[in-house]
Amino acid sequence: MPANPIRVIGPWSELSPQQRKDVTTRGLDKIFDPDLRRSIAQLVEDVRVNGDAALVRALRSFDGCDVDASGLRVTEEEFAAARASVSPALLAAIRDGIDHVRRFNEQITARGDWSFEPEPGLTVGEKVTPIASAGLFVPSGKASYPSVLIQLGTPAVVAGVPEIAVIVPPVPGSAGEVDSALLVAAGELGITGVYRSNGPAGIAALAFGTETVPRVRKVVGPGSPAVTCAQVEVQRFGTVTNMLLGPSESLIIADDSADPRLLAADLLNEAEHGPDSSSVLVTDSERLLALAQEEVRRQLAELPEPRRGYAATALGVNGGAVLARDLAEAAEVANAYAPEHMQIAVRDPDGLLALLSNAGEILVGQWTPVSAANFLIGCPASLPTSGFAAVSSGITADAFRKRTAVARADQRSLTRMSESIIAFTQHEGFPAHEAAVRIRLGERAS
Repeated sequence: MPANPIRVIGPWSELSPQQRKDVTTRGLDKIFDPDLRRSIAQLVEDVRVNGDAALVRALRSFDGCDVDASGLRVTEEEFAAARASVSPALLAAIRDGIDHVRRFNEQITARGDWSFEPEPGLTVGEKVTPIASAGLFVPSGKASYPSVLIQLGTPAVVAGVPEIAVIVPPVPGSAGEVDSALLVAAGELGITGVYRSNGPAGIAALAFGTETVPRVRKVVGPGSPAVTCAQVEVQRFGTVTNMLLGPSESLIIADDSADPRLLAADLLNEAEHGPDSSSVLVTDSERLLALAQEEVRRQLAELPEPRRGYAATALGVNGGAVLARDLAEAAEVANAYAPEHMQIAVRDPDGLLALLSNAGEILVGQWTPVSAANFLIGCPASLPTSGFAAVSSGITADAFRKRTAVARADQRSLTRMSESIIAFTQHEGFPAHEAAVRIRLGERAS
């Protein structure tokens, strides 16, 4: 175990523009690697052309699972067996998680249709409706994640999406086994369309539809660079996806008021996800960094493999520590990084919170660990990664709803607006647009 398991990237003020770019563009090179893109494009095309047969091939080739096309959809018998095998404690946790996520998203859907009158005789607003269908990808392989299905499926159900399909990779090397807890979570949400598939191939199946898997209009869900690359690829064919839900990442801003023992635990929280995860500490205290090094080294040694190796890579290679001159500069670093998960452990959290703008979520204080947010708090935990938190948000009911503008004008309001409308039509050269107004006013187009 190295004496300093956290890589010290250096004082932010002393990093060159290229060094800063290297810190903030983590993960994108893997996702957009040309060789990966070519291989994923071939796999996507195979599914587009060959449907179920391609899914069966991909399961055999990449997951070591022999599954006939007739076995791609999880059966009612499997749902029943899963319910019987899950412990009461886990069932209670699943219901607790769904309840928190449901209540969070019901606050969002409560803000439905709206309208107002900007001037007499003119009413404008929006009509909010669910999308027709959604595909949810729940990763598997290193572990099973029923919590991810809760985080994706609950908002879709609350939004009122009528058709929901779930893709989950089966246990590698099995006969197609799907984790019982995931099936129980699906059952609690009323989702019956669960399909076993290789990850990237499953994304393609949702995008195009196969003999077994229905085509959907939007696909969401976190995954490996290969899965994320597949989501990018299917957008070329008209399927909507969220950018990007890739490998896990976290950033913690802490000053010398932070408890180093808790800080180390929180740095390791997201770091243990996988070898492509990243965990970053930003602090203005060299003393805190030194204490965190000691605590991380001690706690890292207590983790079992392969989690210990994943966490060591996330902190020692993919992530690390950045020293800031003060918390204002720490906020600058965090906004440039735009992390999936951000936690702040400082004396004046509200003052720092006012400076932060780019993050999938911001967890305030050391009593709000990422593990609580991942599993139970109710805020979205399927969040943009790779810097996309600067331009997009986590998966909530809004990800499954669309807004249609609605306007209604009467003769009085159109007459009042006509002069301005006609000025635009004449400047931009649209005589038919002008005529559509003038004919209502009993005038001839000029």
